[in-house]
Amino acid sequence: MDEDESLHRYGLHPAGANLDEVRGLLTAQTRLEKRAQGDSDTELMKLCCVQLFNASVLEDVLLIWQAKTASMDTDCSIDIQLLCGSGLARTKAYLSSRRLPEAEAALQRLLRCEVAGDFEDFSAAGHSARYAAYYAP
Repeated sequence: MDEDESLHRYGLHPAGANLDEVRGLLTAQTRLEKRAQGDSDTELMKLCCVQLFNASVLEDVLLIWQAKTASMDTDCSIDIQLLCGSGLARTKAYLSSRRLPEAEAALQRLLRCEVAGDFEDFSAAGHSARYAAYYAP
């Protein structure tokens, strides 16, 4: 499946079983990218992250983080803001509550990006609207 097919099949706001399929796609693509940079479809990975961002499920934060940090390409392609579909404060609180090295790494990156101004005027709704415009036909 490529980006166009995923967008056609799931849209930007998948729900229910479709969310599980998006998670499965992202997991498979992340695995490919970790094996060798460039083996995955980075644009499909980004779209999956946007779809999960729009679902606003906190448990998806680390899945998005794993995709973002799979390689240098994905780190540049997948916006840090995509971790925060439930909002910046809720995402930081969620990551703080997890006792995992990747949660700590994600939290530290969020904090650095926040200090750098990457979340100035951030809102999940505003970010979602920007992606809706980006993916509009």
